[in-house]
Amino acid sequence: MMKRMSRQLTSVRGLDRDSPPLRLYAKAKRLGVWDPAEIDLGRDVSDWAGLTDTERDLMLRVTALFQAGEESVVLDLLPLMHVLASEGRLEEELFLTAFLWEEGKHTDFFRRFLDEVAAEDSDLARLQTPSYERVFYEELPAAMQALLTDPSPAAQARAAVTYTMIVEGVLAETGYHGYFTALERNDLLPGLREGLAHVKRDESRHIAYGVYLLSRLVQAEPELWPVVEQRMNELLPLALGIVEETFALYEVMPFGLELDEFLGFATSQFGKRYARIERARTDPGVLELDED
Repeated sequence: MMKRMSRQLTSVRGLDRDSPPLRLYAKAKRLGVWDPAEIDLGRDVSDWAGLTDTERDLMLRVTALFQAGEESVVLDLLPLMHVLASEGRLEEELFLTAFLWEEGKHTDFFRRFLDEVAAEDSDLARLQTPSYERVFYEELPAAMQALLTDPSPAAQARAAVTYTMIVEGVLAETGYHGYFTALERNDLLPGLREGLAHVKRDESRHIAYGVYLLSRLVQAEPELWPVVEQRMNELLPLALGIVEETFALYEVMPFGLELDEFLGFATSQFGKRYARIERARTDPGVLELDED
C-alpha cells in the first residue's frame, strides 16, 4: 500500500496563496457561485417558439454539442486531479475541485435549457459531426485516461493540450463567443445568455490554469516542447473541422454568423496561448497568472 505523504497544511509549508492556482481558486470562490436552477428561462420559451425552423435547428445543435462536451469533461477530469494529488500539488488540486464543480454546473445548465426551453428528449447524438466524435469520444478520454497508468510530465502535457488548448481554448471559447454574440445582437434567449455569461467566466479560469500547467511543465523540462507542439498540430485541424462541419450543414447560417469570424477568433486565441507556452522554456515570468 502506498504511504500517504504528511499533511501539508499542518506543516511549515502551509498554502502558497500567491501561486497562480490558488489565486484562480480564490476567484472561483468569488465568481463561480451561481445556480443554474435560479436562471429565469421564461422569456426563452416564448423566444424559442418565435424562431424559424433553421434557427431552432442551429440553437439545438450548438446547445447539444456544448452539453455533451461539458459532460465529457466531468467524466474525464478526475485522472488529472489524481496525478496532481499524488505529486503533492495541493494548490492545483484545490483549484481543480472548483473546476470540476463548475463543469458539473455547466452540464446541469445546458440540460435544463434542453428540457425546459427546447423541450427535447430525443437522442441528440445525431447532431454530432465526425470531427466532434473524434475529439470527445476518442482523443479527450484517451489522453486523460492515459494518466492513470502514465503520470509522466509528457502524458500530463498531452492531456493538458487536449483539454486546455483544444477542448476549452478553441472549441468552448470560440463557440461561447459566437453563441453569445449572435443572441446578444438579436436580443434573444436572455436566460441562455445569462447562463452563458457565467459559463464563459468560469471557462476563462479553466483555460488560465491549463496555460499555467503547460507553462510549468515546459519550463521544468524544456525538452517537452516538441511533445506539446506535436499534440497541438494533431488536434487543431480536428477542432477547426468541427466548426467547418457545422457551418457546412446550413446553406445560409442563421443569425448572421460568419465562418471566417469564428475561425479568425479561434486561431487568434490559440496563437496567443501557443506563444505564451513556448516562451516558458526561457522566460520564468510566463508562470505569472494571465489575468485576461
